[in-house]
Amino acid sequence: MEKIVLGLPKGSLNNVNRGNTYQLFIDAGYEVRGYEPGNESYEIAILNDEEIKAYLTRPQSTPVELNRGMVDIAIVGEDWVKEESVSSEGSITKIGDLDYGQTRLIVAVPNNSPYNSLTEFFRLNKDRDTPILCFTEYPNLTRKHIMENDGYKEVFGDTKPLVQVRGLIDGDNKNVQIINSDGATEVYIAKGADLIVDNTQTGSSLKKAGLVELETIMYSSAGLYAGPSCAGEKKVKANMIYEQLYGATEARKHFDVKFNVNNEIANEVSNFLVDNKYCSDEPTINKGSKYSQINVLIPKNKFPAMLNGIKEYNASSIVRNDVKQYIK
Repeated sequence: MEKIVLGLPKGSLNNVNRGNTYQLFIDAGYEVRGYEPGNESYEIAILNDEEIKAYLTRPQSTPVELNRGMVDIAIVGEDWVKEESVSSEGSITKIGDLDYGQTRLIVAVPNNSPYNSLTEFFRLNKDRDTPILCFTEYPNLTRKHIMENDGYKEVFGDTKPLVQVRGLIDGDNKNVQIINSDGATEVYIAKGADLIVDNTQTGSSLKKAGLVELETIMYSSAGLYAGPSCAGEKKVKANMIYEQLYGATEARKHFDVKFNVNNEIANEVSNFLVDNKYCSDEPTINKGSKYSQINVLIPKNKFPAMLNGIKEYNASSIVRNDVKQYIK
């Protein structure tokens, strides 16, 4: 088949402390070169799959590249996909969520502000003489959210806030101006901005900058997305890639546990694990002369309770391993 072109994210989604997409591909069974965190190359080699051609992409431009067929599929946050498709339906489809890189797109103001909501912000600023300035990397989503706000509609009706992306200006309401920030958005409050729209994981960086959240616009996580060029054999291949990647993300939520119990109670212990939903499927029992080894795949959040339970059955030689891949 013709090679499928894959976009791999530059930035926080390949940061070892947040997403580490590189490690996700390694865990999914791919041999990857040129994508090691902090040492990424523009062209990335997938050594054990000749049907994939990979490039490094900036999250902000990934949806543009998908829509225009420059890449067939890409890993990108949903926030950037929504930002690209606000003014049109677009042709990007989600193959599936990958359950990492979780973030929220929020509205924030200085922590000494008297506002409890965006609606209150607009109502209290309706008579000011100077324009309201909002900085963000998400001008489309920001304008949409503002225009849907009750306070904005009360004060400004259905007018469109002015949006400026470098030298490009659009919109008829100069009293509310949304300006593209190109990153480090929180610093613009100190320089005189009234509010910002930015993504955050924990909110700690906002607090350090002296900001407080007013409200959440959307929740986002990383997913595998396809553009219009991903069709036919490429679509089949894209689904295969997603299955392998999702198997690696699912594996991170589980432990592979083995332990020994007396043969006489092996079936009783197996029933205990099933009844308490401590396993994904029926446990595997390997009987020896006196003891049986029981092998179970268990969600990590249930392991402490399971461990206490099997100790009541005098389980011994308990071994817990991490799981690299789990495909149901």
